Amino acid sequence: MNLSDILRRLENQIRYGTIAAVDHQAARCTVSTGGLSVPNLPWLSQRAGGSLDWDPPTVGEQCILFSPSGEPALGVALVGLYSQQRPAPSNSANLRRRTYPDGAVIDYDHATHALSATLPAGGKAQLTAPGGVSILGNVDITGTVTVSEDVLAAGISLINHRTKGVMPGSGISAEPTP
Repeated sequence: MNLSDILRRLENQIRYGTIAAVDHQAARCTVSTGGLSVPNLPWLSQRAGGSLDWDPPTVGEQCILFSPSGEPALGVALVGLYSQQRPAPSNSANLRRRTYPDGAVIDYDHATHALSATLPAGGKAQLTAPGGVSILGNVDITGTVTVSEDVLAAGISLINHRTKGVMPGSGISAEPTP
């Protein structure tokens, strides 16, 4: 190895770059850095073991290219650097925020113990839990609640509840007695 090759390898070990392309099928990206275009690179995710995360980089996102032995083709892209084009979505020390391109925002503020999810117009949320869902605390609902089976309130079925002492027709029952 000559001196110029050693200097080139040294310079290439850690470089700032920009994501130029993303191959979602292969989980690989192309990084542009200092006049180089380096294709087919993996990017760092938070987890890639028993637990897996999928959050691919975005074209134009800044990154750091780490290249073992100074060979960019063997590199890994570390994504997640804020920039003027993509600034931090908050400046709070207490807030964990995730924003999405369609305008959805999920926040957790550990100082106020508040979790919120805001979806864009037309957004939907679905929770599938075959073992059930438990909610502790008051619940406020604006809109229609649709249930496929029954509603129980203090053990009283909405479907099977019968009021005594009321004649069928247009009569109105009295307030329930405890």
